[in-house]
Amino acid sequence: MYNIGICDDGKNICTSIEDMLLQYAKNKNIQLDTNVWYTGESLRDYLVSGGYLDILFLDIELFKMTGIEVGAYIRNQLDNMGLQIVYISGKASYAQQLFKTQPLDFLVKPILQAQIDEVMDMALKIATKRNARFAFQQGKDYYYIPMGDIVYFESKGRKVKVVTMKAAFEFYGKLKNVVKCLSDDFIVIHQSYIINREYVFRYTYEMVELVNGTILTISLVNRKLVRDKLLREE
Repeated sequence: MYNIGICDDGKNICTSIEDMLLQYAKNKNIQLDTNVWYTGESLRDYLVSGGYLDILFLDIELFKMTGIEVGAYIRNQLDNMGLQIVYISGKASYAQQLFKTQPLDFLVKPILQAQIDEVMDMALKIATKRNARFAFQQGKDYYYIPMGDIVYFESKGRKVKVVTMKAAFEFYGKLKNVVKCLSDDFIVIHQSYIINREYVFRYTYEMVELVNGTILTISLVNRKLVRDKLLREE
């Protein structure tokens, strides 16, 4: 079951997107649960109260709290980097403003079934990866962290530090063994660092800045590989 949110102040738009999502689910033989909001404030309140969404179709031109403000709230106040945001708009001029909220996609109205199908294929592929978990032992305790929540790994002597947006853990191990358990979303940038490419905010040939503000050096031998992986299209 995937939880899908739609937030647009146009009821007809919401109904149209919901119908296309249900048609997609029927064609793919999967289960979707859709939720609809007509204001950014009501969506925000739902998320603050603990409501969960896998994918959100979010209108930019909402009446009071705009879609851009909602997206920034989700990322910065709720520290939620896992919710996949698909912005929708009647204009095509928002790309630069949307960059910091790391949207999955940007659709311009009127939206067609083929566009919904394409973005949902991509979103479910990412969701499947995120559901995979990284397991490790810390003392007598065992941890299972969703891969999609991990920002980066760092080698610290005999230990490995695993960092998420909300916490950090250390366990005995080596990065060369960690990397064997990871998907292609993770990139070895240095003998001491493995990053999740989904959390890269800024990149140069010598370093990466992650969305949590961490800046990590790319070793000389890894620079070409890192560039190729970061710049490739999914």
